[in-house]
Parts: sequence; C-alpha cells; structure tokens
Amino acid sequence: MAASVSALNGIQLLHNEPLANYTFTKTGGPADLLAFPKTVGELQMLLAHARQQTLPLTIIGNASNLIVKDGGIRGLVIILTAMSTITATADTVTAEAGARLIDTSEAAYQAGLSGLEFAAGIPGSVGGAVFMNAGAYGGEVQDCLSEATVITRNGELKTYDNAAMAFAYRHSLVQETQDVVIRATFALKPGDQPTIRETMDHLNALRAAKQPLEYPSCGSVFKRPVGHFVGPLIQKAGLQGTVIGGAQISTKHAGFIVNIGGATATDYLDMIHLVQKEVAAQFHVQLEPEVRIIGEDR
Repeated sequence: MAASVSALNGIQLLHNEPLANYTFTKTGGPADLLAFPKTVGELQMLLAHARQQTLPLTIIGNASNLIVKDGGIRGLVIILTAMSTITATADTVTAEAGARLIDTSEAAYQAGLSGLEFAAGIPGSVGGAVFMNAGAYGGEVQDCLSEATVITRNGELKTYDNAAMAFAYRHSLVQETQDVVIRATFALKPGDQPTIRETMDHLNALRAAKQPLEYPSCGSVFKRPVGHFVGPLIQKAGLQGTVIGGAQISTKHAGFIVNIGGATATDYLDMIHLVQKEVAAQFHVQLEPEVRIIGEDR
C-alpha cells in the first residue's frame, strides 16, 4: 500500500511510511502512522490521540543507534527531530530532545563552555542520548546532565535531576518508565574556546580514522563486556569482513555493521546473532546489543 498523508489538529500524519527513509542504517519497514511534532503542545496532542485511540506508541530520536525490523511498526511512531531548539546561559546548555548531540556540543563551544566535548561526534539526538546515557571517549551524559524534562505516557510533565535519572552504563530511568524526554539541561564550566575546539577536533579526527563513517550504520552494535573490547573479540573470532546480504562487519572497525548496499534489517539481525553465537562459543563472552531493536518481523 502506498504512503498517504492526513492531519491531526494541523499536525501532518504520514501513513504506511517506510522508516528506512529515516534510520541511519537505511533499513526498516513502514510505520502505520508517523508524525514529527514541532512543539511540546503538538507532542502532547499526539500522545493524547494515541491514548484515546489505544494506538501502540513508539518514540524515536535521530534513529542513529536503532534497528527497525523489516515488518515495520504498528500504531503511531513519533520522531522528535523537529523539536531541536538549543539555548545557552553562562554555565548551562539546554536542548530539546530532537536536537542533535553534535549541535549541542557545538553550541557549548560557541558559548565558551566545557564539558560536552566528548559528544562532538555522536550523531544521536539529545533525547536518545539521555535515554541510553550515551558516551564516547571517556565521557557520558551522566557526567554533565543537570536535569531532564519528560512527558509521561499519561501526558504529565515531570523534571528529573541527575540523581533521579538512575544512570548506569547505557541505561537511564526513562528506559523503565517509558517517559518521553522533551529537553535536557547540561551543567558545564567556562573554558578556553581554542582548547575546547582543539579537543573536539581531536576526537572527531579519532572517530573518522577508526570508524566506518563512509557507510550507513547504526553505530556501536554491542555494549562493551566487562574485561573485553568488542572489536578485537570479533576480529579474533575471524568474523571481520563477513557479509550477510547487504550487511557487513566493517573492515575498518569490527564493532560496526555497515550497509554496503541493499541491506535489510533482517541482514543486520542475522549478523548480530552470528556474532553473538561465535563470540560465545569461542570466548565464552555474551555480547549484549547496545543498538535498540524495535518493530515486527516481516
């Protein structure tokens, strides 16, 4: 069935829209309904509509560390990328959930604030970063988050401070509550702008040298197991360069699965299962996905 368009209180709704158009892997089946709210009010209307119509509800940020299965997602899917305002004060940066973490880090630099340099190359959204306590190069969201404002699935606004967010490795409270992050405030420190820029450029150069940025991917596929690094484990298992369909274990960084052309979500999932099976068999290490996997099989 071809995609079509309707509206809810002026909010455009896309019907049967392929989510491959939005995911960083360029894979994923259709959403029954897809909306891009521009304001908190529009988001509240969409959440109320889902409750009233008893529609299944899925919230997506920048779809960077995400695999949507080939059968797509039933009900209402909300992508928050149109909610992307970023503001700075003398010692904070506040960003809406759909703002890119890269842009938020850049805003901190422009304001002469230090503490978000680690995020300079993380492609995800602020909401997604809070949801999974994203991190890189020794920094994590929990290191600098002051507070997060959320909407509960019942439409109630709440604000959580850092301690209440129950951060752990790639984990936060909202993974349990399913609250929708709408904005986050980061507590930062005044710093020397050239030094901040130098750090950001250095980390981005490291990322470009080590990661397969030239191909579509979902970023780091697996969480780091205690006492090990994922890439070397996959290399030692003899899997680097393995291809299933259009998905390949990157020859540049074995911790990444890239779409070398025409990959499906099923190709990605089959590769994930192969890696888990072989690493467990050879090294007795259980790899747990870091990437969020949602949707239905075809």
